[in-house]
Amino acid sequence: MSKDVHATNFPYTATSYLVGSATSIAAGFIGMRIAVYANSRTTFQCCKSVHDGFLAAFRGGQVLGFTLVGLALLILQLIIIVFKAAWYDAEIDAIVADKTVTGTAQEDAVKLLTRRLFELVAGYGLGGSSVALFGRVGGGIYTKAADVGADLVGKTLHDLKEDDPSNPGTIADNVGDNVGDIAGMGADLFGSLAESTCAALVVSSTSYDLISDPNGALYFPLLITASGIVASFLSVLCVHLTTVTLANVQAVLKWQIGISTIIMTGTVIPALYVMPETFKIEVSGVQTDVTRWNVYGCIMFGLWSGMVIGFITEYYTSNAYRPTQYLAESCKNGPAPNIIQGLALGYLSCVIPILCITATIFYAFTYAGMYGIGLSALGMLGALPVALSIDGYGPISDNAGGIAEMSGLPSHIRDKTDALDAAGNTTAAVGKGFAIGSACLVGLALFGAFITRIGDSSVDIL
Repeated sequence: MSKDVHATNFPYTATSYLVGSATSIAAGFIGMRIAVYANSRTTFQCCKSVHDGFLAAFRGGQVLGFTLVGLALLILQLIIIVFKAAWYDAEIDAIVADKTVTGTAQEDAVKLLTRRLFELVAGYGLGGSSVALFGRVGGGIYTKAADVGADLVGKTLHDLKEDDPSNPGTIADNVGDNVGDIAGMGADLFGSLAESTCAALVVSSTSYDLISDPNGALYFPLLITASGIVASFLSVLCVHLTTVTLANVQAVLKWQIGISTIIMTGTVIPALYVMPETFKIEVSGVQTDVTRWNVYGCIMFGLWSGMVIGFITEYYTSNAYRPTQYLAESCKNGPAPNIIQGLALGYLSCVIPILCITATIFYAFTYAGMYGIGLSALGMLGALPVALSIDGYGPISDNAGGIAEMSGLPSHIRDKTDALDAAGNTTAAVGKGFAIGSACLVGLALFGAFITRIGDSSVDIL
């Protein structure tokens, strides 16, 4: 092996870090620009019908979802291709041509090179997470500060309606919805997607069976995301099969998560046949046989756990169900019972998601080790285009109501935008459930990649 294996002269990790940061910024910028255009268009379409207004808001959210996931997958693949061409392929050819390196020594050398490649690529996920730190935390603080500030002006200093054009905080509130719930959430989930993919690729480099597979099984994590894009595309088409009314807005959005999950259960199966029927990978320090259907089980546990987390989040935050209604009734007894009841419901809503994540981790680690954990995280993020579409729909419909109020439109137009906004508030919470659930698995997958890296005997070659 050449000296470049140990310390490359070109800053590959720094380059992938910068590319990841730029990709996250670009996806958030595109999502915010489209949201600004979709806001006024949603208001205009609500003048026709609730169905037309819903489609305008939901299509605006789709731009965020498909752009972010598509860019993440495309640019990650390009980084791998460029880095392979820069030095990896030449190093592999040198190892194969070296007749003094054979057997186990050759396998260890190939594994080391492959891991080195994916460690350099891993900067891509770190770059996305760095942007998420500013977008999610900074944007979240800004949007809540603007929201509370506008309410204080309207309800304390002057007796103004919500989104009254004479309230200067209204514009800041509308901008904050875009910054926190579109750019911030997009950067957060982009970082989770990139990091889980990089973690799965690093762990997969411990398996010589995957590295040497002629079908490209090593890049199976990328195919999971690609399968999710196909499933999400088919899912959003189902919106056109029903007429959206004031009564079923919430149901249409909720079933988008269920439909995309069901479709992806099938679309990921063809990708499984890229994997060998059985392959060896490290599980608890021992090279263990793993079948492609064990891998499928890991993905399904993550995928269906994500759906359950989304539904549970919707149950505890939607005004159509008892928890929120009961919390509203507690307001009659004063602020203290309302705060206590709200905290209790918040804690209670975490029980089922924790059980789902625990079951997913148990199955994935038992049958595929840390590789299974990474695949489970990708499974939970499989329907990410739909989750982001639903999440982007929320601030768009919210701002559409503000535009209707500031434009002096008739009250029945505001009633339509309020119905869309009520559903959007719940769907914003669903997006946060996906982000937190996937972050648990991604964090464990990254930790597993680190442990696998320092525990593999092939590092002795260094």
